[in-house]
Amino acid sequence: MGNKKHNVRESALEILEAVEKNQAYSNLLLNHVIERNHITGPDIGLLTEITYGTLQRKFTLDYYLQPFINNKIEKWVQILLRLSLYQMVYLDKIPDRAIIYEAVEIAKKRGHRGISGMVNGVLRAVQRNGVPSLSEIKDPIERIAIETSHPEWMVRRWSEQFGIEKTKEMCEENLNAPIQTARVNTTVTTREEVIDKLEKEGFEIMPSPITPEGIRSLKGNLAHSKAFSEGLITVQDESSMLVANAMNIKNDQFILDCCAAPGGKTTHIAEKLNGTGKVIALDLHQHKIKLIDDNAKRLGLNNVETEVLDSRKVTEHFQKNSFDRVLVDAPCSGLGVLRKKPDIKYSKSLEDITSLQSIQQAILQQAAQLVKPGGLLIYSTCTVDKIENEGTVNQFLLTSTEFEAYPLQLPEAITPFVEENKVQIFPQDFGGDGFFIACFKKGNVKQIDIIQ
Repeated sequence: MGNKKHNVRESALEILEAVEKNQAYSNLLLNHVIERNHITGPDIGLLTEITYGTLQRKFTLDYYLQPFINNKIEKWVQILLRLSLYQMVYLDKIPDRAIIYEAVEIAKKRGHRGISGMVNGVLRAVQRNGVPSLSEIKDPIERIAIETSHPEWMVRRWSEQFGIEKTKEMCEENLNAPIQTARVNTTVTTREEVIDKLEKEGFEIMPSPITPEGIRSLKGNLAHSKAFSEGLITVQDESSMLVANAMNIKNDQFILDCCAAPGGKTTHIAEKLNGTGKVIALDLHQHKIKLIDDNAKRLGLNNVETEVLDSRKVTEHFQKNSFDRVLVDAPCSGLGVLRKKPDIKYSKSLEDITSLQSIQQAILQQAAQLVKPGGLLIYSTCTVDKIENEGTVNQFLLTSTEFEAYPLQLPEAITPFVEENKVQIFPQDFGGDGFFIACFKKGNVKQIDIIQ
């Protein structure tokens, strides 16, 4: 085995160990390790596959390993066994003997002869006997949880909220790698021109069937394209693109984006203003504000202003009734993006959801005061949880009598999923992130017509 391949498995072990011990973000760690360990070419793909695949299927792999491990083992050894078994079960181009050889070599280097012998014994026993059948798990909730590697409380909660079949579909979809999508900067080009340019660069592109400014990359990383560096596109999920579409933006409007970093929706709003009006983007942290500024600069957008500010204090800094549109893309449990950030499903708890709801209410109550009469307040999250989403907006309407539910206006492909003023998008609906969007109007609808 070459050193480079050996390095890939060690790097995967390093990332997975850090995620397990420190609850580090796998996507950030992956990029850091790729750079630091000088991993290049196809090895980047292999490292990504092993790291995400092992993380995505942690509970399933532990279930498969359980009959073959008799004694308590160190955490790094357990992770090494998981990532080796992941390759044996789910990857068909790597021979078992190569996987076992490399696992044993890493065990020798990290541990001692006893550990390497145990790793060798466990993996060879799995090779001989095969993994246990999941059909032996009788309880349907527990079976979905193990089969798709989601916490049991999460599967039970979703089943109660959406039904077991929908939950199973969502959990299975969460195991699939997402298709990369991007938004075309329509202030400087068209979707057709961008597709043509990207295809000449060697990308395989199709127009999004969901949003008019979206594209899907079937081959190639769009973040490395000339179109990206020239400010013609922004890498963004199709579900996320729907938020600016839902805001019914007109030229010359004054818009507030309360929780804006890294700026995907802010810049989308700015693009929809067509070089007119202004969008003010807020975030708690200076380093995240820089991300928004960098994005706006790359896209050539001059109608974006940024400020470091806690959105729970917006009424101390802005005049009441001063914005045409206010977006609260609220801090949420993030259960709609488990395909891209699988570490979230192991770190979130029921208590997290409850505490987030109170923060969301506080931001909504403050932000609502800044909306002009006749203006719109948009609430969005990248999560799938009925109590967190619908509970929050129902509570908002109960306590904010000057607002009323306002019909969501979204691209035609989304209308089957819309229920009056809100939409819950599931990952399996069209392959985008799980997302929730709700729209409210301030003032008397009969007297103020905002759709002109």
